[in-house]
Amino acid sequence: MGREIRYVPEGWKHPRRENGAYVPLFPADFAVGEEGDEDYISEEDCMPQWEPEKLTYMMMYENTSEGTPISPAFPREDVEGLAQWLADNNASSFAGRGATKEQWLRTIEEGYGPCAIICNGVLKSGVEGF
Repeated sequence: MGREIRYVPEGWKHPRRENGAYVPLFPADFAVGEEGDEDYISEEDCMPQWEPEKLTYMMMYENTSEGTPISPAFPREDVEGLAQWLADNNASSFAGRGATKEQWLRTIEEGYGPCAIICNGVLKSGVEGF
């Protein structure tokens, strides 16, 4: 759990509730199990499954819950732009903490960052400590 890149088609708008809050969604490939199982997750609780060639944009998501976006969509090739946006807007890397452009770049390149780590006895966001 932490932060992860999700690839979406151009124009993707993550669904919102009536109050404007994002609807948390698991990744598209999340195991849904069998209806009636205790851990059953319906397809409506997951991101849509798009054809791979349509996934031309990327967004940073928090996945501490099922997953909600913390950035707008950027073209896949604009890794620098997404990292700069996350740093400039003090996007939360963990518990309201931001991160530098370089820290976000490493997270984007890796595809995810853990929620938090302890480094030399200091609690840091996974993005900061990656």
